[in-house]
Amino acid sequence: MTHGAATHGSTTHRIIVIGSGIAGASTAFALARRGAQVTIVESGHDGQATAASAGILQPWSSHADGPFYELYARGAAYYDTLIEHLAELGIHHTGYRRTGSLVVSSEPAGLDEVERRVRHRAIDTPSVGAITRLDAAATRELFPPLAPGLAGLHIAGGARVDGRVLRSALLEGAARLGAVSVAGTARVQRAGDGSVEALLNGEGTGGGSVVALVNGDRLQADAIVVAAGAWSTELLGSLGLHLPIEPQRGQITHLRLSSVDTSAWPSVLPLDSHYLVAFDDSRIAVGATRETGSGFDARVTAGGQLRVLQDALRLAPGLADATVIETRVGLRPLSASGRPVIGAVTHAPGLFVNAGFGAAGLTMGPQVGELLADLILSGTTDAGLVLFAPEE
Repeated sequence: MTHGAATHGSTTHRIIVIGSGIAGASTAFALARRGAQVTIVESGHDGQATAASAGILQPWSSHADGPFYELYARGAAYYDTLIEHLAELGIHHTGYRRTGSLVVSSEPAGLDEVERRVRHRAIDTPSVGAITRLDAAATRELFPPLAPGLAGLHIAGGARVDGRVLRSALLEGAARLGAVSVAGTARVQRAGDGSVEALLNGEGTGGGSVVALVNGDRLQADAIVVAAGAWSTELLGSLGLHLPIEPQRGQITHLRLSSVDTSAWPSVLPLDSHYLVAFDDSRIAVGATRETGSGFDARVTAGGQLRVLQDALRLAPGLADATVIETRVGLRPLSASGRPVIGAVTHAPGLFVNAGFGAAGLTMGPQVGELLADLILSGTTDAGLVLFAPEE
């Protein structure tokens, strides 16, 4: 298999990235930018979370705290740099736009609490932008279909990104830097003697490399990154590593307001788990369900569709006449702890994990890809990743 002749320092690093959602695509792009020879394995599983995600980039109003929040906020702040890196390669269609975010509620006390939290966080985070409390009339001016009586907190730094478009941009960027994509399934196997260490230390494979099987072919590399979303647990199970990650089905419906320019409308977040996200083509994504225990069932269900539309129309009755375009289903990689799993597998040198972001993947993914690339190529562990390392 031919790769680009990029190098990192004096050594050419060969890296296999298993998974091409936001975690895998971001990691592959970051590695390729640093000169690694990257092979991306794209499985094509139905239900990839990135392909269905709403793409809200606004962590500051969330209840998240501690290391998770710190990584969440860093992820949102990193987007300007990411867009610059893609532009340097001539890639400008990224699906990203900063349109602001609107937290809405009919209860002033609820907005008071959110406003205090966001203003406190904005002290050390310039990317939050201007924070403005709005009455119901001003709130509806920004997002006309909203129900009367909803006041808002407008956060100017909020943005949104189309996950499908960004994923394609990252994969295109990696390809322009020499990365190769392979369609198919992959697994990391034990060595002939049944030990993980023998395979991952390169016994019988030469060169101290790790090995993955892709479509039955053995691909040799210096490191393997498992970034297969909800499928990561199954992929690593044969190596004796249990990831506490399971699929959580999310159904999200896309509506179209014919002849209405929605490109500058802010994303809307009430004080619960559903949302409205406007895109450039008169399209509004509404959702989403959080169906823990769904397994790998990527169907649109009657109950899920009903709930999504009921929640959307209760929040924005002005969408009642919108055209239903489609409903997308994503299987979020949900970890038992609610925190992603990122870093090296200590009992298997050369093996790394990047998975378990739940609903935060599009916000965190690009920044984590950068941090993980540094860890893989230089051994430098960012302090923000230490607490997310795989438990063995």
